[in-house]
Amino acid sequence: MTIKRHFDAGLDDLRARLLRMGGLCEEMVHYAVKVVVERDESHLAAVREWESEVNRMHVEIDDVCLKLIALHQPAAGDLRLIAAALKINSDLERIGDQAVNIAETGVFLCREPKLKLGDIPRMVEVAVGMLKDSLDSFARLDVELAREVIRRDDEEDRLKSQTFNELVHMMQRDASTIQRGMDVILIARNLERVADHATNIAEDVVFMVLGKDIRHGAHDGEPDAPASPEPPTATA
Repeated sequence: MTIKRHFDAGLDDLRARLLRMGGLCEEMVHYAVKVVVERDESHLAAVREWESEVNRMHVEIDDVCLKLIALHQPAAGDLRLIAAALKINSDLERIGDQAVNIAETGVFLCREPKLKLGDIPRMVEVAVGMLKDSLDSFARLDVELAREVIRRDDEEDRLKSQTFNELVHMMQRDASTIQRGMDVILIARNLERVADHATNIAEDVVFMVLGKDIRHGAHDGEPDAPASPEPPTATA
């Protein structure tokens, strides 16, 4: 195998690893929320098991990225792919942590009288959808899908604020709900963070494809044009 083919195979392996890790993170969030919504703490064990796998993959992917840089000295689009992969890897690991937080907090709620969850189900729908689409945008190098993910973050922020306000009013009316209300607020905050990390992934996709850093709104709204040389080619 030539050096170029070996490098391309390494990039394909890196993409595949990240997408597998992303799929595990989606499952973690899905099952963490089951603890809360279905009041079934048995799902916590699966979430913790997947966390160990995600942590292992986090270390392995960092190692793959650093070896690709050290051995092949990539430039332009390939270097942007590896740089983006390093950041996406970190965001996915944090999403795994968020899922564990949700599941563990959900266990406390399972053992207490049921409490109204407000907009939590909708927050779950938005956050998980953002995560899925951010990973799809990475797999397909789809800048438009990535930008759509970024726009959806405002909806998650709005839902979190609305849930917070509703719960504060409830706790003010009934002091017996304070601990449970604080737990639900913590879950909302973790879901918001999942959406934030999905937004980060989408921003990294824009950077990878266009060579444009749009974090914190920088250069946002400028005409999209692929960076030169061309970005890495998506593989099936």
